[in-house]
Amino acid sequence: MMAKFLEKRGEGFHHICYEVENIGIEVDSAKSKGLEVLGEIRPGAEGKTAFLHPRDTHGILVEFVEKED
Repeated sequence: MMAKFLEKRGEGFHHICYEVENIGIEVDSAKSKGLEVLGEIRPGAEGKTAFLHPRDTHGILVEFVEKED
């Protein structure tokens, strides 16, 4: 995945991640502002995760993570 990204875009940010207290609230808030959420909230390496489409965030993939205790 990263090799393809670097080949297409060169060096730079791939994505930015925000740790959130309640991922459901953040996803609903993003949707209410017209941002496209990629897929559903799903398990990730550190807890629940969701992504916003880069087309809506100036070309940067945005990730929300709600860490597990």
